[in-house]
Amino acid sequence: MAKTLFTLTGCNHYLGTEFMKRGMKVKLVKEPDNQYDSEAIMVKIDGLKVGYVANSTSTVYKDTLSAGRLYDKIGKKAKAKIIMVIRGGAICKVIKEKELVE
Repeated sequence: MAKTLFTLTGCNHYLGTEFMKRGMKVKLVKEPDNQYDSEAIMVKIDGLKVGYVANSTSTVYKDTLSAGRLYDKIGKKAKAKIIMVIRGGAICKVIKEKELVE
């Protein structure tokens, strides 16, 4: 599988990024009933909501995937890890290949 990188954003609305470290595991959970975005993917760390996969041109970092592009590549849930903390979020990589839909 090619690297599946995405931007974790919106962290300042939840717990911030001060505690985030490279290598931390995150869980992705689709939210098809989200009132703002039908392709929303919530991101959790240790069961706590920390943000969402970015899904707009102003929040998607460089060549990472938006939630819309990632949505059909994962099942209802997937696992990833933080590879770099950035202002207001992080760059993450999907690590649980068996949960990717081919």
